[in-house]
Amino acid sequence: MPPSWPFLLASFAIALLAGAVASVTGFGIGSLLTPWLAIRAGTKLAVATVSVPHAFGTAFRLLRLERHVDRRVLRRFGLTSAAGGLTGALFQSWAEGPILRVVFGSLLVFAGIMGATGWAERLRFGRRTAWLAGALSGFLGGLVGNQGGIRSAAMLGFEVPKEAFVATATATGLLVDAARMPVYLATQGRAIAGLWPFLLVATIGVLAGTILGNRILDRVPESLFRRVVGVLILSLGLVMLLGVGG
Repeated sequence: MPPSWPFLLASFAIALLAGAVASVTGFGIGSLLTPWLAIRAGTKLAVATVSVPHAFGTAFRLLRLERHVDRRVLRRFGLTSAAGGLTGALFQSWAEGPILRVVFGSLLVFAGIMGATGWAERLRFGRRTAWLAGALSGFLGGLVGNQGGIRSAAMLGFEVPKEAFVATATATGLLVDAARMPVYLATQGRAIAGLWPFLLVATIGVLAGTILGNRILDRVPESLFRRVVGVLILSLGLVMLLGVGG
């Protein structure tokens, strides 16, 4: 049964918000769109389907921010994230149980409190910790489609300005997309194509939201930025623990 017009209009509105949030924080597309689509299509298919507008929005955002990418952090953090994303996608069929959601949500709540209170600013990641955090965030992205919160929580420990923060998180997200999408298309390609109306409106909404968010980013003070990211991570964790979106 094709998606109804009310569902598609709501999907566009959520995608618009998701694109704007991701432009400011470096994550948010999968975090907002995946639970919404899961109500209709189930978690497994929602994760795979949302990866398409996520990839388009992430690539579009990177076009503007590419010059701000911290390549040192990207090498240490992004490549292991991509490897984790591929592994998570391969194990996605085991991601239906509630235990994973509880563990993941609890981690996000903890990380969100750290960011919102400023404690995360005292964290410093060495080479091994950065690789581990990158692999974990990528694995969760491939598994349940919500790597952005963990990735941003880990990146709060790096001493990078907000532009580099968002740009490097964006580049990392695109590497994860490149690793996980072939697995999704190979295993669920026909089902994803069947949701083409959602894919169309969600992609347009994400791109439009990205343009709006780009204008907001330059106006956010550095001192406020990390607190905002922390609050968003905390909110995402609470939503997952409460089971909103199936």
